[in-house]
Amino acid sequence: MLGLAITGGEGPGPDFCRFLAKNANFVIAADSGLLAAEKAGIKPDWIIGDMDSLNDSGDGIKRLEKYPAESVIRFPVDKDFTDTELALDFLWKKGALEIWIAGGGGGRLDHLLAMRSLFERDRFPSRWVTAFEDVRCLEAGDIHPGDTNPGEKNSRPVTANELVFECPVDTLISVFPLGDKKARALSTGLKWPLNDLNWDRGSFGISNRTTEETFTVRVTDGRFLIIVPL
Repeated sequence: MLGLAITGGEGPGPDFCRFLAKNANFVIAADSGLLAAEKAGIKPDWIIGDMDSLNDSGDGIKRLEKYPAESVIRFPVDKDFTDTELALDFLWKKGALEIWIAGGGGGRLDHLLAMRSLFERDRFPSRWVTAFEDVRCLEAGDIHPGDTNPGEKNSRPVTANELVFECPVDTLISVFPLGDKKARALSTGLKWPLNDLNWDRGSFGISNRTTEETFTVRVTDGRFLIIVPL
């Protein structure tokens, strides 16, 4: 079961947003993510958040009135979690085993760092699509859906340990290891192969380039973010 969370901030255009939603079993809009959803002609199953950013649009209340009351989940502005966190947790509780995020690019640096931190957690999204990047999260090993509550230490997401991606030759690819565990990966189709590199915490590889129209990355230890231009 795939869940799509559409958030505020810079996200993919309407066509790509519709493509993502078409593949999802559930769609939730986090606060002003509703504006992006409606622009793409997507009717989310739920809208969640404190609605402060949505209200700033000037017609937030009227927009929400178009949706069934049970599909609008409001939280106070002063809360312990971001609207995106609330959306992810809600989707996992609804049975989603894999989650994609659309939006959340650009804007405030603290918001971007908060988004990146979501991928460091025990349960994490497998894809994040902004206006300019398609970000994939890969982890080594056999990945099984969690059978505990979202956020608990033993919860595990559905993700993959390998990415096969088609793109033009000379496309920029960036790689970031996550967490404090040993991280290693194998690759094909990159100018600077990832094979046999030992990644420490704080390491990164930016501006690698593809040498073929298809490149692959397979994670053998740890977890990585792979950033590809959208």
